[in-house]
Amino acid sequence: MKIEQLTYIPTLKSITDAANRVKEVAVKTPFMRSFTYSKKFEAEVFLKREDLQQVRSYKIRGAYNKMSTLSDEEKENGIVCASAGNHAQGVAFACARLHIQGSIYMPTTTPKQKVEQVEMFGGDWITVVLQGDTFDDAFRAASEVCTTEGKTFIHPFDDEKIIEGQATVGLEMVTQSTKPLDYVFVPVGGGGLIAGLSSVFHYLSPKTKIIGVEPEGAPAMLNSLSRKQNTTLDEIDKFVDGAAVQRVGERNFTIAQNFVDQIVTVPEGKICQTILDLYNRDAIVVEPAGALTLAVLDQFADEIKGKNIACVVSGSNNDITRTAEIKERALLYQGLKHYFIIKFPQRAGALKEFVAEILGPTDDITYFEYSKKTSREQGPAIVGIEIKAPEDLEPLVDRMHARNFFGEYLNDKPDLFQFLV
Repeated sequence: MKIEQLTYIPTLKSITDAANRVKEVAVKTPFMRSFTYSKKFEAEVFLKREDLQQVRSYKIRGAYNKMSTLSDEEKENGIVCASAGNHAQGVAFACARLHIQGSIYMPTTTPKQKVEQVEMFGGDWITVVLQGDTFDDAFRAASEVCTTEGKTFIHPFDDEKIIEGQATVGLEMVTQSTKPLDYVFVPVGGGGLIAGLSSVFHYLSPKTKIIGVEPEGAPAMLNSLSRKQNTTLDEIDKFVDGAAVQRVGERNFTIAQNFVDQIVTVPEGKICQTILDLYNRDAIVVEPAGALTLAVLDQFADEIKGKNIACVVSGSNNDITRTAEIKERALLYQGLKHYFIIKFPQRAGALKEFVAEILGPTDDITYFEYSKKTSREQGPAIVGIEIKAPEDLEPLVDRMHARNFFGEYLNDKPDLFQFLV
């Protein structure tokens, strides 16, 4: 431990005070044993179901704790926040509950469902402003408004009252668990949740290992901890919108250095597979960030066997229009969906030959784009093929080569792949 380096750490009193405030709006969410994951990993796996909050994520805790402690003058002047979605809903709910006017900045890439939820929770007390492509773009725009208009900024993660509000998740988990927890897996975006939760376990259950989980395309905390300084990522994959930030909070980074045992990442495709598994097997609907902690368990299968495990399921604000993309990413990750440029001879019966002689009995064409050019001997087509098992790929490609249909494999060419498909 490096406690002497910490300029701020939540106290148990500050966290308990936060719990007393947020109980007005946040429910004590279930701490439920997962039959599916307990059986799979031969461990006692519990889910902290923050997806069941009224605003469908834990973010209401920090937002309400912060806003309920504003002075009368600050409340009168109004507030501004920036969010990729869930923090915005918590702030909007708090604005309506506390009668505070708020301007909420969100990236233009925010799923429509989250924007509509923010507007519903905030009503006439909030205005939504869509700005920029990432959270960081929205953050900069919101910060400028605070400076010019003298409003209070409600930070989504790098704020003492926000951290103390999120810490109440950990406080509940300690009291809800009948046995000491060996591991707690926590999703990491800006770091507010893991900073607060790890502080609670530092006080009340110091032997519990705290594991933070980030999406592979946005490893801001992992990158910063490995460099031993808070570092801004140049680019991120915004798919896991609830946990994709370019830079974590300064307070959160320092607390993580002291109280978090490990930060790991999960491929976005694995996250998508977990979303589908949760829905199909357990009827649990989660957003990509909400699946992070369960998606990572395969990496710890040997370590957690026979242990008491807790996973924070952080939110369920998922837009149904994303289902096709989620399924696609899951299939690509599992090695079951493959895209090719196929060279079709420009003669009658070429497609019939491909289907009858090239495809295996369980292979399925799911995407086909072709334009006949009569002046050429061969015409390229983009073909998407779904196979039953990863080992079916090599024989499929061999048959394409043998009959001179193979043109190019697209899955491992991301720029071309995204342009064409």
